[in-house]
Amino acid sequence: MPAPDFESRPTTDTPTVYATENGWYYPNHPYGSQLAGPDGPLLLQDNHLVENLAHFDRERIPERVVHAKGGGAHGYFELTDSLSDLTYAKPYQNVGYKTPLTIRFSGVRGELGSPDTQRDPRGFSIKFHTEWGAHDWVFNNTPVFFIREPNKFEHFIHTQKRDPATNLDQNTDSTAAWDYWIQNPESIHQVTWLFGERGTPKDWGAMHGYSGHTYKFVNDQDEITYVQIHVLADRGFQTNSDEEAAELNGSSPDDHQKRMVEQIKNGDYPSWTCYVQTMTPEQAEEFRYSINDLTKVWPHKDFPLRKFGRIVLNKNVTNYFEEIEQIAFSPSRTFIPGIEPSNDPVLQSRIFSYPDTQRHRLGANYQQLPINRGKPFEKGSGCPYMAGNFQRAGPQATVSQGSKPNYIALGDRVKTLNSQGEAADSYYGVISKETEIDSLKKQKAIAKIQEHEKIVWGKQYYYQLQGLSELDLEQPRALYHKVFSDKDRAKFVKNIAGVAGNISNPTVRKQVPQYWGLVDKELGARVAKELDVDYEYLSPENYANGIGNSAVLASQH
Repeated sequence: MPAPDFESRPTTDTPTVYATENGWYYPNHPYGSQLAGPDGPLLLQDNHLVENLAHFDRERIPERVVHAKGGGAHGYFELTDSLSDLTYAKPYQNVGYKTPLTIRFSGVRGELGSPDTQRDPRGFSIKFHTEWGAHDWVFNNTPVFFIREPNKFEHFIHTQKRDPATNLDQNTDSTAAWDYWIQNPESIHQVTWLFGERGTPKDWGAMHGYSGHTYKFVNDQDEITYVQIHVLADRGFQTNSDEEAAELNGSSPDDHQKRMVEQIKNGDYPSWTCYVQTMTPEQAEEFRYSINDLTKVWPHKDFPLRKFGRIVLNKNVTNYFEEIEQIAFSPSRTFIPGIEPSNDPVLQSRIFSYPDTQRHRLGANYQQLPINRGKPFEKGSGCPYMAGNFQRAGPQATVSQGSKPNYIALGDRVKTLNSQGEAADSYYGVISKETEIDSLKKQKAIAKIQEHEKIVWGKQYYYQLQGLSELDLEQPRALYHKVFSDKDRAKFVKNIAGVAGNISNPTVRKQVPQYWGLVDKELGARVAKELDVDYEYLSPENYANGIGNSAVLASQH
């Protein structure tokens, strides 16, 4: 299956004729302008000049609101172990199947010009260019996130950006970030990851990716399995120290991008092994946590990793803007036939938000751009079918599907396939009796699934209503006590103080140790000592009353 053709464009070695925007050769020097006389003034009729200036004024598209700073490369995915018992999704059936892909790595909070080495989670998004269409994984380099309530997302991201009054960013004054985390203590698991060594990765090619969210795999028997996906770097997860990252922030702010370009250029291809964790519906009902809670992980001892694939990046981009800045990912394109979303509220909100932000950045037809376009929309692509739908026109439409009607016309010969991509021997039109019977059977199966989901959702609703639970503290506490070494714990405290030390609000500064006291009373005291503030330990039971907990308030509106 060929990747998008980025090689057909002119390169520095391709002879070209200088031309105007409509392709006609330009007989004068490119620097020349038309004047009314030897001394000017300029003429409005100088279309060459007008078009150059007008295009220049529009060369920049809006940067991403989140994940603005990033880079990536092309490569391939190979299925090493079939997942056909779990899902009928086409790319995961036959061992040896290969498809081209593009990966974009990114920081979460930084602006387009920010250093890619600063302390921050990293986006880890993958677009598979399959013969059935584009298929996305939109991951992070941590297995959890800061929130489990989608209405908190914009508030959280605002605290990661510039202050609306001072215009200072978090590197200068981190008050807003800490103020948010303190008031929303379900964040503490992710913030523990953030201030550990993994908060400053050394190399995009030596960094893991995690789905974080729970997905549903559906097999050909309509059986559901809950899954989480892990993409583990074959080089291991390599990190910079806080001091190394700080030095690179100034001396080499594009260090991660530079490393990847050089690695691929030199044939030192980054690679990852792909694993899936699985959980049955029965296990989900008995699970200690909610499977829809993005702030929790699934213990590996209870839900071991199962290998299924390999990813290799072996090709640098030839035009960063076209292949990376214009690439558009969405969890909505994760859900191809055989893969469905869970009821994780944050995942459900991302399904809307991601395509919506791309429509804002790139226009309504952003999926028609070569880097985003599903291959079945291209003639001669070698795909098993030619794609068609009723989405037409709009700004910058390049795939308008010719003379085909833009509605379901009488006698429309658009063939349908079933959910597993097999010919359904039917066309759009009158529904047959057999289709009606199949629909009734499906309704009964859906009713059974809904009964199960009521049990699973009950756990999620409880977590959201309660706001802060001892269950929220178990995993960050285990990370601090059982995974971190004594050396890691000492660095952890220093990392926290290094960022919290620039808090301008003394009340927020004093509350930071109380936040960490939720994980460990002594940890709170160590942070207080580093920040040179008085420390009053608050138990989890007293924390909401002592600090105020917006998670509780948000669930009672």
